[in-house]
Amino acid sequence: MKKIPFGKTLSYADIAKRISKPKAVRAVGSACGKNPIVLLVPCHRVIGSSGGLGGYSGGLRIKKWLLEHERRKGRALRQSI
Repeated sequence: MKKIPFGKTLSYADIAKRISKPKAVRAVGSACGKNPIVLLVPCHRVIGSSGGLGGYSGGLRIKKWLLEHERRKGRALRQSI
């Protein structure tokens, strides 16, 4: 999860596949939910396969804000180059 770039997302299923445990989707979600250092390990960048937010220990409102913030900042950075 630390390797998900700023402004990008992966699904719980994507991460399960990356760790060679494609059926461990719920375990990935559980690990995200137990993350005590959410700013260093950005679990807010992990979403459902259908594009839904899933869950977030800080609350879905904060997860949504973080994702939107990163998208806005990423867009602004690309436009300034």
